[in-house]
Order: sequence, then structure tokens, then C-alpha cells
Amino acid sequence: NETFSFNKVVGMRTPDKGYMKAPVIVRGELSEGVGGGICQVSSTLFNAVDRAGLEIVQRYSHSRRVPYVPPGRDATVSWGGPDLRFQNKYNQPVLIRAKRHGGTMVVTLYSSDVVNHQLRKVPKAPSEIPKEEHQSGDH
Repeated sequence: NETFSFNKVVGMRTPDKGYMKAPVIVRGELSEGVGGGICQVSSTLFNAVDRAGLEIVQRYSHSRRVPYVPPGRDATVSWGGPDLRFQNKYNQPVLIRAKRHGGTMVVTLYSSDVVNHQLRKVPKAPSEIPKEEHQSGDH
């Protein structure tokens, strides 16, 4: 019955903790900020826990499409703002293992073989990151 909070576990994203500047989405616009890219981690985690049948307690989508997960399968997080929270309703603990392979994120969940669950069908993430689309117009 434990509830996992992404922001609580990961903590504030700061340069002192090794986070660097990268693209972030602020009010629908691309910008740059410390900890940019963290949502690829939270979105990949969301898809893994959702597929495993854990109960999603809190999740917010980005204001624009992101290239690393299928449309509508993202989970934006921000310190002091949106969080990804989920609850383990199973009778056994769950181990979360997250790894980075180049620009790819892999999250695997492990538990006891006595957990009775059915995997949910979740669309596969694209294998290639699409090219950035630039719109012309007055700015």
C-alpha cells in the first residue's frame, strides 16, 4: 500500500546534485532549465508501473507532445509542481530498476512470483526520435 512520489524520491534537481541545463517545456514553450530531460525518466517509469497494474494516484501530461513516448503516455514532473505518484496495491513489494542506455531509458519492475496481476497493454515507444518541427511565423 505504499505510495511512491517521484519528486519525493528524486528530490530537487540542482546543479549541486549534478543536474545540467537541458530543454524544458514551460507553459507550452520550449526553454532551457536545470534538470531538463527528467521527464523522460518519469514518463518511462509511468509506462512501466501502469503496464504492471500499479494504481496511478497522480499524473500530468505535458502541454505539448514529447518524442520519447507515444502520445498521451507522458508524465511531466517539476519540483514544487506536478508529480508522478503511484500506489502498490499488491500483497508483495515491488523493486524498481532504472537504467540509461545512450539516449534510451529502461525501467524494469520486479516482484514476487505470487503476485496475481495481468499486464496492461501499453503502446510501444518510438524507436527513433523524430526531427524537431519548426513553425514559421511572427514571434
